[in-house]
Amino acid sequence: MVYSSDTPGPEFFCYTDGASRGNPGPASYAFLIVKEETVIHEEHGFLGISTNNVAEYMAVIHGLRWLAPVTGGAVHVYSDSELVMRQLSGAYAVKKSHLAELHRDVSALANRFERVTYQSVPRENYYIRQADTLCNLELDRQRELLK
Repeated sequence: MVYSSDTPGPEFFCYTDGASRGNPGPASYAFLIVKEETVIHEEHGFLGISTNNVAEYMAVIHGLRWLAPVTGGAVHVYSDSELVMRQLSGAYAVKKSHLAELHRDVSALANRFERVTYQSVPRENYYIRQADTLCNLELDRQRELLK
């Protein structure tokens, strides 16, 4: 079912993680979409060689892209990256140009929703741990493909 901002539906929660082995190094992203305490979608992907901060941003971007055709309502984004969550919430300035571009991409996506909030949560958060596992599975899979 698709929810629009005209007919508010349940809130969606997007738990994100990005990983880079080497920083920069092989990088991946993952996100989980939770609605009414149930994971309704999970996704992970390989980003090539990148930094951890870029991978964290890409996780948010992929999560919001997935959600855009599903809801126009409220979305809550969570990550263990304080830097990215504070940049997206406006608490920190974005000083690196490559991150500023990703910040603009997230902001453009966020305009598709009634409201988007960003919050840093501890790495021990249940859903963040799941996203981290997906990131590492993707990086392990890529390493095996290159052997």
